[in-house]
Amino acid sequence: MSTMPQDEKVNKRMANVGHKVLVLSGKGGVGKSTIAVNIAVALAAAGKRVGLLDVDFHGPSVPNLLGVAGMPLHGTEEVVHPFVIGDNLKIMSIGFLLRNSDDAVIWRGPMKSNIIKQFLGDVEWGELDFLVIDSPPGTGDEPLSIAQLITDADGAVIVTTPQNLALIDVRKCVTFCRQLSLPVLGVVENMSGFICPKCGERTDIFKAGGGEEMARDMGVPFLGRVPVDPEIVSASDEGRPYVLNFPHTEAGRIFAAIAAPILALDTAARKAADEAACAADEAPRKQQSKKDGESKTEEGSTMKIAIPVAEGTLSMHFGHAAEFALIEVDREKKEILGSEILAAPPHEPGLLPAWLREKGANLVIAGGMGRRAQDLFQDGGIDVIVGAPSEAPETVARAYLDGNLATGSNVCDH
Repeated sequence: MSTMPQDEKVNKRMANVGHKVLVLSGKGGVGKSTIAVNIAVALAAAGKRVGLLDVDFHGPSVPNLLGVAGMPLHGTEEVVHPFVIGDNLKIMSIGFLLRNSDDAVIWRGPMKSNIIKQFLGDVEWGELDFLVIDSPPGTGDEPLSIAQLITDADGAVIVTTPQNLALIDVRKCVTFCRQLSLPVLGVVENMSGFICPKCGERTDIFKAGGGEEMARDMGVPFLGRVPVDPEIVSASDEGRPYVLNFPHTEAGRIFAAIAAPILALDTAARKAADEAACAADEAPRKQQSKKDGESKTEEGSTMKIAIPVAEGTLSMHFGHAAEFALIEVDREKKEILGSEILAAPPHEPGLLPAWLREKGANLVIAGGMGRRAQDLFQDGGIDVIVGAPSEAPETVARAYLDGNLATGSNVCDH
């Protein structure tokens, strides 16, 4: 049996996953698992290596939705092998481990957290382009554990139905993500109108447009509306993913459109990495040196400091910052010359270093940053200081100029 600490196992496994996406909802019964399964299948159909993790312990629907309920899992004393569909879709769910489909899972929070750690750290996920995580409804133990364990998650897809009763709870999901510095990739409005297959008349059973209005009101992307379709119900009960079996229907095209921005995360990351590699080949690598926590710039005494920001203060988790403060300073005069707040682009490998280099940044001051990200910044000629306190960006920059910036441990060093 391995003696490696469980958190270290999780970090090691997740380092092999390109993108991590949570599927959340503040309300039960909105079709969240159906959305998660169809997103994962759409990504796999596009040729991506995909993992689908079901942490809805009290209602594990994923095996049923994929037609693999009751299938056995295999493994050793140290690892569990996920169930594999086709060449590139791996699945893990507590549903595979129940002796009987009628068994109830009666666990308190600490037990759930431990099992989530095992699902992330002990399952042999291998190299993945995407890991889609189907969380239970609400903002409780399971989504909180996932968000705290996977600090570099790309973000969350939030599922709702159009009526106010669902939207009241789903809005809390957006707030949950913001409080944890977890980006919201977008909102899906499920069960949005019923189109009669015989006459074509549309009936808004649960109203329509509520999810889109909520997304607009809260300033998050809207990914699309999935109509009420009897074929979706039948396909789900039969374990046939709708997006794969009915790709040319209206709902099938909508599922594909919902998955498209998530698929684009990988495309953007590869493009940024290629551009960063080309830039590194074309320009001589800058020789960097540090002394007493200060960085040296090539021209004069002015420089620009980039600081990740969340809710007006330095974000302790670099990969979750939605904004960056770019502060121009004169090191010799110890003056702040100006500052601006910039909306961050998608947090993908190689993208932020190239973006901040274009903005003229010479130094990044962060609370926590992964080792790979630090290396990418150094390769791009941008120095990094980690372990900085969560204070206003100007306060951090002033402390740096005065030579009394207090730094602690790197909270994201993995």
